[in-house]
Amino acid sequence: MEITELTAAERLVRAAFPSGSPVDFRTGDEAADDPEGGDGWGAERTVRGEVLRALLVGGPQEDGEVAGLRVTGARITGSLNLRYADSLCPVVLIGCRFDQEPTLYGAQLRQLNLSDSVLPGLRAATARIDGVLRLTGCRIPGPVRLGGAKIGHALFGDRARIGVNADGSTAPNEEPVLQLNHSVIEDDLWLPELVVHGEFGLSGASVAGQVRLDDARLLNPGATALKAETLTVGTDLHGMRMQVHGRMNVRGIRIPGQFNLAKAGLFNPGGVALRASSCTVGEFWLREAPPMVGAVNLRRAQIDVIHAHPAVWPRDVQLDGLTYTALLPHLPARQRLPLLERETDGYVPHAYEQLTAAYRRIGDDDAARTVLLAKQRRHRVTLSGYARAWGHLQDVTVGYGFRPVRAAAWLLSLLLLGTLTYALHQPAPLKAGEAPPFNAPFYTLDLLLPLVDFGQEKAFDPQGPYQWLSYLLIVTGWLLATTIAAGITRSVSRQ
Repeated sequence: MEITELTAAERLVRAAFPSGSPVDFRTGDEAADDPEGGDGWGAERTVRGEVLRALLVGGPQEDGEVAGLRVTGARITGSLNLRYADSLCPVVLIGCRFDQEPTLYGAQLRQLNLSDSVLPGLRAATARIDGVLRLTGCRIPGPVRLGGAKIGHALFGDRARIGVNADGSTAPNEEPVLQLNHSVIEDDLWLPELVVHGEFGLSGASVAGQVRLDDARLLNPGATALKAETLTVGTDLHGMRMQVHGRMNVRGIRIPGQFNLAKAGLFNPGGVALRASSCTVGEFWLREAPPMVGAVNLRRAQIDVIHAHPAVWPRDVQLDGLTYTALLPHLPARQRLPLLERETDGYVPHAYEQLTAAYRRIGDDDAARTVLLAKQRRHRVTLSGYARAWGHLQDVTVGYGFRPVRAAAWLLSLLLLGTLTYALHQPAPLKAGEAPPFNAPFYTLDLLLPLVDFGQEKAFDPQGPYQWLSYLLIVTGWLLATTIAAGITRSVSRQ
C-alpha cells in the first residue's frame, strides 16, 4: 500500500512500525477514551484493519531494530484478517475499538496483546502465539474462538467480559462463547474476575502451569456454564469465590495439585451442579463454600484429600466408585454418614468402605466401626422380610458385631432377671435327696448358655410361669449366642 493512500493516523502507525515504537491516540479523558464508545472516534484516531495487516505481513524493516505494532486507543475499521499469516512482530493493540471481528485463524504471531479492547468477537482457532496472549479487561460480546490454539507462554484473560453487551444484555449463542477446547498453553491460564455469559469450553485443553479462576463468574443458567472434560493442568486449578450458574462439567480432569473451590458458589437448580466423575485430583477444596444447589457427580473419581464440610454437599450425590485417602476437617462419623444416605443410586457399599478406610488411616477405629454399622443398617432395608428381622435382632443385640458391650449388657440383664426370679421362687428338685444345692445364678447360666453345663438345669424342675421363663431364657440364650457368634465372625473377618 502506497504511503499516499494512508491517513494521518495511519502514517503515524506506519512510521512507528519499523522500530516497534508505541503510538498512543488517547486524549487523557478517561470517559472519552473508553473504547466502548469508540464508534464515535474520528479520523484522527481511526486505522483500517487492512493497513495493519499490510504492516504485519510485509511492513518496512530497519537495520538494528525490532519491528512491532504497538497502538493504543485506536478505532480499527474494516477487517484485520491475518488468516494463516506468519509474522514475527509483536502485536499490541491496547484499548482499541474493533468494528469487525479480527480473524487470526491459523496465524503465527510472536505476541498478541488486546488488553482493554472492545471486539465483536475473536476468531483465532489453531493460531500459534510464541509468547503471551493478553485479553485482560477485554469486552467481547461475541464468541472467542481459540480452539486448538497453541500459546507458548501464558494466556491472560483477567477482568474480561465475554458474551455480554455494553448494556448488560446477552445474545443467544448456539456455540460456546469462550472456546479453548484442545488448546495448549505452555504456562498459566490466568482468568481472575472473568465474566462469561454462555458456555466456557476447555475440554481436552492442556495447561502446563496453573489455572486461575478466582472471583470469576460463569453464567449460563439451565445449561452448561463450564465444560472442561479431560482438561489437564500441570499444577493447580484455583476457583476461589467463583460463581457458577449452570452445570460445571469437569469429567476426567487431571490436576496433580489443588482443585480449590474455597468459598465458591455452584448453582444449577434441578440439574447437576458439579460433574467431576472419573477425575484425578490431588486435593479438592470446598472450604467455607455455601451449600451447592443441584446434584454432584463424583463417580469413579480419584482424589487424595477432600477438604469440605458435610454442609457443602447438596441433597443428591453420586459417589459410587469415588476413592480418596483423607477427609478434612476431621469430624465424627455421625456428621459424615448422612451424605452417604443421599446417594441417588440407593445403597452403595463402596461409599461406606471408603469412609471406613479413611477413618482407619488416621487411627479412629471407633468411627470406622460406626460407619460399618451404618452400612449394615442401610443394607438391611434392601433385604427380604425374614432377613430384615434377623438383621434387626443382630442390631439390637450386638450391633452387628460392632457393639460387643451391648451383648454383655443383654446377658447381664437376663442373668439378673433369672437369678432374682429363681432365688425368690426356687424350683423343686427332680429327685429329692439327689439334687445338688440350688444356686440361682448358675441355674440361670445353665439356661442361658447352650454349651455350658453346671448341673443345675437337669436337677431342678420349675413349674407354671417359672417353667415358661426357663423356656424363654433357653430360647433367648440360643438366639443371643448365635447372633453374637455371627456378629463377632463378621467383625473379625473385616479386620
